[in-house]
Amino acid sequence: MESENYNWHNLSAEKTAEVLETNIEKGLSEKEVILRKRKFGPNSLPEKKPLSQIKIFLEQFRSILIYILIISGIITLILKEWTDMVVIFFAVILSTVVGYIQENKASNALRELKKVLKVKAICFRDGREKEVFQKDLVPGDIIILKAGDKVPADGRIIKSSNLRINEAALTGEWLTAAKHSRFLRKEIPIADRENMVYMGTIVEQGKAKAIITGTGLNTEIGRVALLIRETREEKTPYQKKLSYFSGIVGIIIIFICFFIFLEGLIKGAGFIEMFTTAVAVAVASIPEGLPVAMTVILALGMQRILKKKGLVRKLSAAETLGSTSIICTDKTLTLTQGKMEVSQVKSKNKAFCTKIAVLCNEAFIENPESPQKSWKIIGRPTDKALLVFGEKMGLHKLELEKKLPKIDEIPFNSQNKFIATLRQDKKENLLFVSGAPEKIINLSSKILEKNKEKIINKTTSLRLKQELEELTGNGLRVIAVAYRKTKQTKLKKKDILNLTFVGFIGLKDPLRKDTKKAIGICIKAGMKPIIVTGDHMLTALAVAKELGLGVKEENIIQGKDLDKLSYREFQRRINKIYVYARVEPRHKLRIIHGWQHKEEVVAMTGDGINDAPALKKADVGIAFGSGTDVAKEVSDLVLLNDNFSVIVAAVEEGRSILNNIRKVITYLLSDSFTEIILVGVSIMAGFPLPITAVQILWVNLIEDGFPSIALAFEPKEKGLMNQKPYGHKAPLLTREMKVIIFIIGLITDLMLLGLFFWLWNKNHDITYVRTMIFAALSIDSLFYVFSCRSLRRNIWHINIFSNKLLVIAWVVSIIALVATLYLPILNTLLKTVALGFYDWVILFGLGLSELGLIEAAKHYFIVRHETNI
Repeated sequence: MESENYNWHNLSAEKTAEVLETNIEKGLSEKEVILRKRKFGPNSLPEKKPLSQIKIFLEQFRSILIYILIISGIITLILKEWTDMVVIFFAVILSTVVGYIQENKASNALRELKKVLKVKAICFRDGREKEVFQKDLVPGDIIILKAGDKVPADGRIIKSSNLRINEAALTGEWLTAAKHSRFLRKEIPIADRENMVYMGTIVEQGKAKAIITGTGLNTEIGRVALLIRETREEKTPYQKKLSYFSGIVGIIIIFICFFIFLEGLIKGAGFIEMFTTAVAVAVASIPEGLPVAMTVILALGMQRILKKKGLVRKLSAAETLGSTSIICTDKTLTLTQGKMEVSQVKSKNKAFCTKIAVLCNEAFIENPESPQKSWKIIGRPTDKALLVFGEKMGLHKLELEKKLPKIDEIPFNSQNKFIATLRQDKKENLLFVSGAPEKIINLSSKILEKNKEKIINKTTSLRLKQELEELTGNGLRVIAVAYRKTKQTKLKKKDILNLTFVGFIGLKDPLRKDTKKAIGICIKAGMKPIIVTGDHMLTALAVAKELGLGVKEENIIQGKDLDKLSYREFQRRINKIYVYARVEPRHKLRIIHGWQHKEEVVAMTGDGINDAPALKKADVGIAFGSGTDVAKEVSDLVLLNDNFSVIVAAVEEGRSILNNIRKVITYLLSDSFTEIILVGVSIMAGFPLPITAVQILWVNLIEDGFPSIALAFEPKEKGLMNQKPYGHKAPLLTREMKVIIFIIGLITDLMLLGLFFWLWNKNHDITYVRTMIFAALSIDSLFYVFSCRSLRRNIWHINIFSNKLLVIAWVVSIIALVATLYLPILNTLLKTVALGFYDWVILFGLGLSELGLIEAAKHYFIVRHETNI
């Protein structure tokens, strides 16, 4: 007996029982259950252990820049350069601790969102009903389901009564699915298998008896779990660029250091001397403050996104949001409110039409004495929407029921497809009927038009069908209502005939209040929103049109049609597809892979278990706070209020993060480039080092360190959402950044080398010469840090006091520089001397010259609109 590889929906309940070797009435014996447990294992999914605090901490070291710093620290330790070693390892520890605190905080917040429940089930064992834990169920068990139950495993329905199941966690379809036990065609997709129940879904109404066909990993949700396990988590775009860039930098550093070391040995210098010199060059090459500043930028971004109701689970995901170019979004609860609302009433007598819908209604207000906003309405989504609409029109159900007391009723079920209620009026009784439009039309012989009843002829019948097609074509869920005057006091199904048709009522899941505006911002920002849903095609199409996406027939595709496309055909068509309907988990993975193959940065939203593999595969996985634990576990961003506008706000913050990262990279790399050229050229020319390793570290960590961290607090610039997304193809260093770092850095080097050679040739003491170069580097960086506040605007267009932290950091760095020159203890540590008035004039002249060059370069790019920042 095997439980997998069967199309159970294509078998009768009896045949299913035969294949699974079970008894529909008595169930399995306890002895057989023990044997099957050994064969199939527990009915549970493997759980991924949450990252331990140690693992979260160690994850912070996964950066090439951190590796290079650690290697440099070890070398300085071997050489007993204690000061250098302490400063380098301080930079490493500071960066990792800040990252650890933020990611651990996000991990703890997610744990608080989770609620672990042990699910129980009622099953038949040895002919008796028995309550067992979900994990103890096996294929062949006969289970009982009732309203409120969580389905414990996959099963084939044996018999059911008015059964409706919410399968949103698996299929994405938010409306409850009506279930039955009848045989279905083999090719029917999962979302339409109405004779099956699936693990993890919720019974909202009715009851049923079912045979367990799959447990654990052999369930549909189990297959999703396998997809998650097999799906490789992608590195973020900036991680890829920074890894590549850091690798190149590392290779260049190693090559230069080796060349200098070898050159020195050939010229007869000592081994230790040249090794120390090579380390000095390595120290000059590494922007020690960059890992710290980047971590702070990402941590601050996480905090800002959290204030806007978005919980970022990983530091790296914060910057990826800024690169997002494709947003694949679910429909329900993200774009729409996830509830029914009356959209249109098509009737000659709208008040009477609504009155019938309110009275043919099983929903009720639990607390009618409370204000309307606080009402708790119990019932099916359609009934609740009709009840609320009636209240808005002044048709209060309780008052109507007093005027028209109920005599009898035929409740709604999936076989009848209507609800009928018999009401007592003053003269005669009234039969009100509400249900599926086709059913109500077939049961009607007359139509109410302007308070007159007319016979339904061919023309009228055609008109009704056209009206119905128009409503359903707009993606509305439609019900029809009818009535008849009668003297009956009892209702039977056979009596529901010769009705008078009154009208159609169209319902929809309305858009969230700010969704359309948010989608407009996305499009303006160069991002492409794509609807990926388990809903029906017409419903998805209607939402797309309402959002203003301009969708035509060629822009929408169903999951079953996507299966028919080859890889090449799909890649050719993918740019034109805006809406995917009736999709399954594997389709979502294919959509994401298709866009990633085109070098796009893809964000995917989801809340169900079925969304988890796609959330993991996407560059940014976005889960809903109200969604399943599985979805939240694999996501990068959790929307705490399930609102699409939070995604837009998070993308804007992500772009601000990228902006600030580029500012810090420009600021720090320009100094590192200047330092390595300065040291390298001096060594190759046979001159002494113009600046010592300790002085370089002081510049990189103190003079540059405080301002670079303060740049992380730079406020968000205007117009970020008017730019195109960076995407995978955008380089780490833009053309403007390269000009500032390399060309202006080279000019700065020429000025500093000129100053060094001039002072050296005048036979000044080497300590004084090195002090001048040390001070010049510090002044240069402290001058142009204000230029780096914006790479899109000149300094005269910036309020230099708007970032108060940067002003404070600048003052602290100036005081620190002065202290290194005039405090004896620091003179000894850094080997510096006091400078005179004319020395400061030279230094300020050099600083202003570099500032002027940077602003000229920025102005050049601003005028020609060539900046990509």
